Amino acid sequence: MLRDMASGAKEDSGETGGADAAPGGGTAAGDGTAGPAGAGTASTGKARRAPAGAAVLREDVTEAIRAAVFAELAAVGYGRMSIEGVARRAGVGKTAVYRRWRSKLHLVLDLVSEIALQGLPAPDTGSLETDLHLLYEVASRALRHPAASQIVPDLFAEAARNTDLQEALEKALREAQRSVAQGVLDAAAARGEIRAALDRDLALDLITGPLYWRVLVVRTRTKRGYPAALAKAVATGLRSA
Repeated sequence: MLRDMASGAKEDSGETGGADAAPGGGTAAGDGTAGPAGAGTASTGKARRAPAGAAVLREDVTEAIRAAVFAELAAVGYGRMSIEGVARRAGVGKTAVYRRWRSKLHLVLDLVSEIALQGLPAPDTGSLETDLHLLYEVASRALRHPAASQIVPDLFAEAARNTDLQEALEKALREAQRSVAQGVLDAAAARGEIRAALDRDLALDLITGPLYWRVLVVRTRTKRGYPAALAKAVATGLRSA
């Protein structure tokens, strides 16, 4: 998971000020690849030799930026989020952000895709109902997180006005999250718990829809036994379909 480093690590030298070039005309050092601050020009006036190859991006700086993105999305939403705001919260220069992502859209989509792919387990307990129960327990905890409860609805609202964001969200969330549900259905079909010819699109909607509706759309707090009750109801419906 992303480390809480939004106000932590700082980029070395010139990038901490957000400039593309270091004072005096030298190249910004960023990511620790160009030496200490102020080393852009030698005292003799000769230009400092550029390092060979591409700059190595520091992982701690990347993690700080990622954490800052989630904090900014939760605080101001996608529409008001800016690269400058992310850089300021991460304690780096905006050049450090642009080295890694070329725009706000690409930055957000990359992080959403990453979280979607690693966020849910692929349960295989030997029972459709217990597989669903585990899936709902993990998903409901993730969706109840204060940041997620603010960020996810905001991104979907913004997607209604932004075609690129809408397409990318569908790809990142629907494919990644539904692939887990698809695995649950495949295992249940192999055990004979559901029909092999069951309409998979309908089954996937039935698995993923209710929890997202309750937690993110109507924002009703789930009771303690809700994941188990939902798993039982959905499993019963799938078995009889």
